[in-house]
Amino acid sequence: MTTLPTTHVSFPAGAVTGESPVLAVHPLADGRYAVVTEATPFHPLDHTWPDQPADLGTLTVGGVAHPVVDCLTGAVGPEGGEPLVGADIPVRRGDEEWSWLVLHVLAADPGAVVGATATLAVDAERRGLLSASHSGCHLLALALNAALAPRWRKDPGRSDAFGHPDFDSLAMDTSVMDTEASTDTYRIGKSLKKKGFTVDAGEGFPALAEALPALTEDVNARLAAWVAADAPVRIEVPGPELTARRQWHCELPDGSAQIFCGGTHLHHLGELAELRTELRLSEDGSELVAVTRPKRA
Repeated sequence: MTTLPTTHVSFPAGAVTGESPVLAVHPLADGRYAVVTEATPFHPLDHTWPDQPADLGTLTVGGVAHPVVDCLTGAVGPEGGEPLVGADIPVRRGDEEWSWLVLHVLAADPGAVVGATATLAVDAERRGLLSASHSGCHLLALALNAALAPRWRKDPGRSDAFGHPDFDSLAMDTSVMDTEASTDTYRIGKSLKKKGFTVDAGEGFPALAEALPALTEDVNARLAAWVAADAPVRIEVPGPELTARRQWHCELPDGSAQIFCGGTHLHHLGELAELRTELRLSEDGSELVAVTRPKRA
C-alpha cells in the first residue's frame, strides 16, 4: 500500500471551507469511517495535547453531503497500512518517517469516493467559539503569569514573552476548552515549590488562598485592557503540513507575545466583548483552577 502524504491544513489562517481530492477511506475500529483528503480546513483533535476539540461540519462528494461527526489525527508508518489514532500511535508527533493525517470521521461508509473532489465545510459558528476560548486561554496564561510574578522567590528558569516567570507552563496539568470557556488546571506541588513558587505569605503579599480575590481582579483588569485595545492576532505558519510547528502571536499593549500552538484563534481581540476568568483553589490547595469565559462581540 502506498503511504499517504501528510495532510496540508488551512485552518491556521482561519479557513472554514475548501476543496480537495479524496485520497483514502478507512474503516475505524468503532464502525465509523475516516476520509483522508489531500488538504483540509478541518482542525483535528491532537492526540498528544487534546485541549481543543475537533472541528465538525460536512464533507460533500458527488452532491451528497456527509456529516463530519469527529475529526482525528491519524498516523501511518513508512510501511503503510491503516492509520493509527490516539494512544495507538507509537512515535512522537511529527516523526518525519511517518505520515500525519487529518481523519474526517463519518458515521457511515461514503462509498466509492476515492479520487473524487470533496467540498469541505467546517461549522463556522462552532469554530469561532472554540477559537475565542483558545485565544482566551493564551491571554489568561500571560495575565496570570504577570499577577503571580511576585510570588517567585527565585528565577525558575523559564519566562514568558514578557519576562515573567512562566507559571502557566511550569504548573500546567490539564487544559480543556469548549464553546463556552477554557478550563486550565495547575498543579501546585513540591516540584513547583522547589523551583521557587510560594503559596505562603511573603513580603508584600498574603498567602495564595487569601490572595485569590485580588489576583482574580488583577488578571481580569489585564484581560479587559487587552480586549479594549483590539490587539491583532496572527498565527505564524512555517509550512502547510499538519505537523508544522505553528506559533500564536498577539500584539498586546504590553508588547508582542508569542506562544507555540497548534489550534485555531481569533484574528483580533475586538472580536470579543469581554473576557473574564474565575480562579479557585482545590480544597487541599494542591491545584489552582482558572475558568476563562470569552463573550463574543
